[in-house]
Amino acid sequence: MARELGISKPRAHRHLRALVQRGYARQDAATDGYEIGVKVLALGEAVRDRFDAAAAVRPVMGPLREATGLAVTASVLTEGQVTVVEMLQGKTLIEFGIRPGSQLDFHASAHGLIALAFGPPGLLDEVLARPLTAWTAHTITDPDAVRRHVETVRRQGWATAADAVQIGVNALAAPVFDHRGDWRGAIALVGASQFIPDTPSEEQVAHVRSAAAAASRRLGWGVV
Repeated sequence: MARELGISKPRAHRHLRALVQRGYARQDAATDGYEIGVKVLALGEAVRDRFDAAAAVRPVMGPLREATGLAVTASVLTEGQVTVVEMLQGKTLIEFGIRPGSQLDFHASAHGLIALAFGPPGLLDEVLARPLTAWTAHTITDPDAVRRHVETVRRQGWATAADAVQIGVNALAAPVFDHRGDWRGAIALVGASQFIPDTPSEEQVAHVRSAAAAASRRLGWGVV
């Protein structure tokens, strides 16, 4: 390791000991050799899950845009944040600045509300324990109101967030599940409020939920 990294053996040894102490490496008691630890395996699984979800959503984004003419985004939960992993601009004159890697507020985005409604147990309580940013006068920041809104999202199976971060902008999102029925991410339409009202049309909801279901099937959802 010292030779490959171009550092001294004592320094390499200090790095290895630090990795062992934090669970990223382990030392074999019989041979004194080192190998990767369980935390590296966990990180690898998290990365694989993230990109598996993105790969499942990507093929359904184009048909969704063609059916609606609107921009389409996909998100996953990574390192405790709702993160956009795919973005496909729509056919309208206005382009949106959301790009892959953008992190969205849980309480103020359609993607985030989907995560709170269908994501890991305890996530909602964790988010509501922190201060909630009021991006506009329409942003819901009261914890009880957010909790009620999340219950509505869970019941209806989709979420919107009109004017919550920027006046005149809305998104319509639906959840993506894997073969275990666990939430893995979301797919959403993004557009001006004139195209996606706070109460979207039944047709828009059907398009988004159909795309989410198609992505979920690619992850094995619904397969007996």
